[in-house]
Amino acid sequence: MELEKKRERRLWRQGVLTWEDFFNCVEVLDIEWEKKKNYDEFLRRAYDALLCKDCYFFARNLKKREHWRLFEEFISEAVCLDIETSGLTPEKGGYVTVVGLYSVNGYKALVKGENLTEETLQEAINEHKFLITFYGTIFDIPFLKKEFPNLKIEHIPHFDLFFAGKRLGIQGGLKKLETMFLIEREDELKGLNGYDAVRLWKAYLNGSIDSLERLISYNKADTENLFHIGKIFYDMLRTQVGIEEFINNGKYRSSQKVS
Repeated sequence: MELEKKRERRLWRQGVLTWEDFFNCVEVLDIEWEKKKNYDEFLRRAYDALLCKDCYFFARNLKKREHWRLFEEFISEAVCLDIETSGLTPEKGGYVTVVGLYSVNGYKALVKGENLTEETLQEAINEHKFLITFYGTIFDIPFLKKEFPNLKIEHIPHFDLFFAGKRLGIQGGLKKLETMFLIEREDELKGLNGYDAVRLWKAYLNGSIDSLERLISYNKADTENLFHIGKIFYDMLRTQVGIEEFINNGKYRSSQKVS
């Protein structure tokens, strides 16, 4: 991994900041001519995939820890996903109560017993090309897969903000990050946590419609704030890898083709 970082920076020092720069260079670093031809061919396929927003190409060919690099290109097709549960693990009879999905088109809640099925969830996911979660790799997606075994969600790039935070040296849950980055919630939602989400669901099962509405509002705030933190982390990760210093010293910024 460290070797890859050093090689990337060597490319930038040589002036290779974009895929087009790479194509136009006859010699790049110590890459042999035949291998350079293979790289050119792959990058042209990647460039075509980017132009037609083929997210599946990048999900297959880009390492998961680098999926964050697609954020800016796929932001209009991105979805922030967050689930609420009954409080138990699937092995102990736990289940998903609410799946929240937030995108530039707004928020959608899928609720158990109303409109949450494997089919409706799959349809909602299929409308998007980039996934944003917080700890979703470990919690949300495995939980959903246990409840909906045929759900296909790994086929699109996934920006997990928990692991992005670790990479940036930032620890803590979503609520801590909101405080850190001065992201406010409505007064009625301040202080609510996962335990309260379970309590609200139980109250709803006992007949409180207001509790369900509050639970959905809580989930909506979670998903909206994933979007805001995703943007913050994306900018921080760009700074961390060091590309900005080379772009700022050059003539342009072309996020679409940055190496």
